[in-house]
Amino acid sequence: MALSADRNTVSREGVEFQFPVAASGRIYAGGMVALDTDGNAVPASADATLTVVGRAESSADNSSGNAGDMAVTVRRGCFHYGNSAGADEITRADIGSTAYVVDDETVAKTDDTASRPAAGIIMDVDDSGVWVRI
Repeated sequence: MALSADRNTVSREGVEFQFPVAASGRIYAGGMVALDTDGNAVPASADATLTVVGRAESSADNSSGNAGDMAVTVRRGCFHYGNSAGADEITRADIGSTAYVVDDETVAKTDDTASRPAAGIIMDVDDSGVWVRI
């Protein structure tokens, strides 16, 4: 139903979130984090069913636990990750385009025929990697 009066809409900064870690999952601090189809946090990987949500603020070792036994804090922002190579290497000409996940620390120019999830927007490229806004 649409509003018919003023509403006090609560807000939060929208930078840090906590997500339950998938069963048998291990996430390393600084790595890209994605949500699986059940909404549990996993290391980002070349799996098109994943949704990248940010960078892990700390490690979370749930390797012997069930889904949700622990949570990981994830930060959204602009982060520096490794660049892919060859035809998938990101260049300065790609700034403003979408970067795609190779693994939890590497991004690429293409989605590899729809097999990789989007990591975020390419903000800058330097000799040591790619700045991606997630």
